Amino acid sequence: KAAAQLCKAVMKELKALKMVSTQLRVTQVELHQQSWGEGGMHQVSFEVATNAGMPFGALSKVASGGELSRLLLAMKVVLHTGDGLTSIFDEIDTGTGGAVAEAIGLRLKQLAKATQVLVVTHLPQVAALASHHLFISKAGTKQVITDVKPLDDATRREELARMLSGATITDEARKTA
Repeated sequence: KAAAQLCKAVMKELKALKMVSTQLRVTQVELHQQSWGEGGMHQVSFEVATNAGMPFGALSKVASGGELSRLLLAMKVVLHTGDGLTSIFDEIDTGTGGAVAEAIGLRLKQLAKATQVLVVTHLPQVAALASHHLFISKAGTKQVITDVKPLDDATRREELARMLSGATITDEARKTA
C-alpha cells in the first residue's frame, strides 16, 4: 500500500517536472527464507515507463540521466519530512534545459522553503531561481584550489549573463539575466 501511495505522489511531482507520461511502480519479490535478513524478506525494485505505450523496465536501465535526476528530485520532494536536514544536489539538472530546467528550479525552490538546499548547476534557469548564488572556481595543475565567492545582485546578474551566453557576454544576455 505504501509503495502505491509513493508512486502516485511521485508521478504527480513528475508532471510538474515535464515528465507527464512517466509511470512508476514498485515491485516486490519475496526472497527464499535463507536470504531473509536486516534488509527484510523482499527484494524491492523501482520500475519505470518513461514514454506512453512503452513497457516498464528497471529504473536503472530505462531512465536517462536527466530522467533519473528528475525522478530523484520528485522523490526528495515527496519524501521530505521537514527534519531540518540539508539536501545537496550535484547537477540534478544534467541532461535537461529550457522549460525542463526551469521546472527543476521551481521544484528546488519549493523544497528550499522547508529545508536548506544546496545545488551545483551550470544552467541559468536553475541558478536564477536560487535565493543565494555562490560562484565556485578551481585553479591549479599540481594542486587544485577551490574558491567559493558569494555573489551580490550585480555580480549575480553578470554570472547569469555568462551562463546564458558563454565566454563573450552580450548585451542581450545581460538584459535576459
